[in-house]
Amino acid sequence: MSSHYKLPRLQEERQKNTDNEVTFGPMKLKQKNLSILLVFAKEDAQSDGFWWAADKMGYKCFIAHNAEGALECYLDKHHDVVIIDHRSNKAFDPEALCRSMRATKSSDHTVIVAVTKRIAPEKEEPSVLSLLKAGFNKRIPENHNVNSCINELLCLEYGEVRSQLKLRACSAVFSALDNISDAVQICNEDNQIQYVNPAFERLTGYSAEEVIGKDATEMARVDRNKTDLHDSINNQLKKGKFWEGTYHTRRKSSDVGVSSHCVFSPVLGPGGKLFHIVSVQKTTPDTSYSDRIKEAEYNLANVKLGLPVSFRRRSSGVAHGYPRRRESLAKIHSMTVEAPITKVINIINAAQENSPITVVQALDKVLEILRTSQLYSPHFVQPMKEGDTMTSDLVGGLVSQNVKRQLITSSQESSSVSHSKPVSGHHIHIPNNLLSQMPAEVIEILELEPSWDFNIISLEKATAKRPLVHLGLKAMARFGVCDFLRVDEMTVMNWLNLIEANYHSTNSYHNSTHAADVLHATAFFLTRERNQAVLDQMDQVACLIAAIIHDVDHPGYTNAFLINEKNPLALMYNDQAVLENHHAALGFQLSWKDNSVNIFKNLTRDEYTPLRETIIDMVLATEMKQHFEHLNKFVSCVNKSTLKLEETSSMSGTGSPDSMAIINQLSTPENRSLIKRMLIKCADVSNPCRTTEMCIEWAKRIAEEYFIQTDEEKRRNLPVVMPIFDRKTCSIPKSQTSFIDFFINDMFDAWDYFCDIPDLMTHLQENYRYWKEKSEEEAS
Repeated sequence: MSSHYKLPRLQEERQKNTDNEVTFGPMKLKQKNLSILLVFAKEDAQSDGFWWAADKMGYKCFIAHNAEGALECYLDKHHDVVIIDHRSNKAFDPEALCRSMRATKSSDHTVIVAVTKRIAPEKEEPSVLSLLKAGFNKRIPENHNVNSCINELLCLEYGEVRSQLKLRACSAVFSALDNISDAVQICNEDNQIQYVNPAFERLTGYSAEEVIGKDATEMARVDRNKTDLHDSINNQLKKGKFWEGTYHTRRKSSDVGVSSHCVFSPVLGPGGKLFHIVSVQKTTPDTSYSDRIKEAEYNLANVKLGLPVSFRRRSSGVAHGYPRRRESLAKIHSMTVEAPITKVINIINAAQENSPITVVQALDKVLEILRTSQLYSPHFVQPMKEGDTMTSDLVGGLVSQNVKRQLITSSQESSSVSHSKPVSGHHIHIPNNLLSQMPAEVIEILELEPSWDFNIISLEKATAKRPLVHLGLKAMARFGVCDFLRVDEMTVMNWLNLIEANYHSTNSYHNSTHAADVLHATAFFLTRERNQAVLDQMDQVACLIAAIIHDVDHPGYTNAFLINEKNPLALMYNDQAVLENHHAALGFQLSWKDNSVNIFKNLTRDEYTPLRETIIDMVLATEMKQHFEHLNKFVSCVNKSTLKLEETSSMSGTGSPDSMAIINQLSTPENRSLIKRMLIKCADVSNPCRTTEMCIEWAKRIAEEYFIQTDEEKRRNLPVVMPIFDRKTCSIPKSQTSFIDFFINDMFDAWDYFCDIPDLMTHLQENYRYWKEKSEEEAS
């Protein structure tokens, strides 16, 4: 980058450390670090100008190249500023995108800016009316000079963004007004009512809809002949003074008004002119116990209907005679994407805050039900009537296989958690016949297999691109897979050879080396203490097999590519998880192809069915389309319930968490499914958590595969799924930092909390810094 783009060091440091406190009346607000979303169909000098301006100012900056990606990123991050390219953009409609963003609730306090073409001085300035109607706040003529972009961003931060910050503070003030016990009424200078709070509604019997817009003196006056009181109040207010005294208020459907102590306050505008009148009336200081119960029941009904929940003002220490519930669940992992079910759970958690203990307990049961992984799958825990074979057969035939399995095992559910003792992976006898026949170089490399820093690329070279067979034999021997499946090592080796042969060695990334890498990560995760305690040997075997087959016969193209080219696989699987369905199906088809490779041949139906279900579920979980759903479920159901038990132990005075209670909670079938999904997902995309050398190698390989797809899409005139992966313009460091920011950080934070992987998190931080530095070097 040329030197004239660089700010002087002192100026740059001063701008980055600018005091971000904003005064709004008596409130002190904190302006967070500005978050910016750039929406440009393709990166050019203008988008780069804003990107580097944001980088120099220390702002968080994201970029999207199409409307769908922009909406998804916006709903995820809720940026303060969105800058949309409006310069004859043919890739998407900027005004339609702006309207779509404005249709979301999160856009209330977002500043949306249009970048337009610079108009020559001799030409007439076009109207901005269409931009304003679409929802844009501002128009910026194109100017890719970095210093100009910095100035524009500074104007936005200190102008529109801080104004939006003050508007958000207004929301907090109105929320406080809604929840105080005193009746509040706000009028304009002509005494027209503009706002009343719920306490006013309770005091007068009038709803807000009935009184807003009406004359306050007419609504409140009991004796119409007594106008001197109102004249006296108005005179005081026009002088900018308070009025305080006893005030009579009309009640609905009653000839008798209510008298209460009231304070009228003037709100003055420019020139000392009266702009608003605020009245605050004292109401009954407290409500009865029965009223509080009714309010709790009302809030519970609102939660069920998805309506807003109202709360009373919280007293210090104790709320309505009940111990305050600690807001512990908010401490863990703030998710980037808030799913609808997460919002429901958060509403219920909030409803519990000031509710009676009976309501709290009932809502705990509701939360327990909502956190199951299959909300619409019935659980038939009551046995069928004896001899009612028709009903039993009908239910078993029409409902899912999972239900049928529950009917069989429900009576044994209490003991099912520990039916097979977990295998540690550290103290297993490894047979020496097949493993000892490997070349000495391979055996030496495999000795480091239990370590996270194991180098799979070295094994790839030593085995002539056949690492999966060798690592598979070692890992499956370490976890006693042959004993569990009751097959000999030769069958396992034949199966591994067949699976590896169906990986495409011509793929730069999705080949058998990637499968071996995922297998290694899976085996490593299985040895973590918490996974050892929760997952039994069937789970461990399923995890290893799922890792081995999870990308078998991958063509080197994405699901979107296959759908766009109307590939037979996309037609077969109705465009739904095309590759993931294919990998799982082919893995079992190959296994049953011949008795010499069939590792499942000696299992009974009752053993094979749950194993197959688990493997399929895990392979399907690797689809990135479902990434945030799986992550949200894992955090909500596994991590938050674990944290709740830990904090319960802490509050009870025991000091240390009840490990057995935590393991029992995690060992439910639903939670074990979520844990296994997260395990294979983390193993599948663990490249950023490897050593920097390995991380760089994998980044180059995946980029090359995406480059090939983009080349093929252009050659065949197909939609370009990932335009950023153009080998002429792509920045691999920038793509890696974006991937880590958007997908990796939150997922591995959650996984680290669950099973404690500090080495991985250290690598992740080091690699992120490496890619960030490389990105900056590329730019300069």
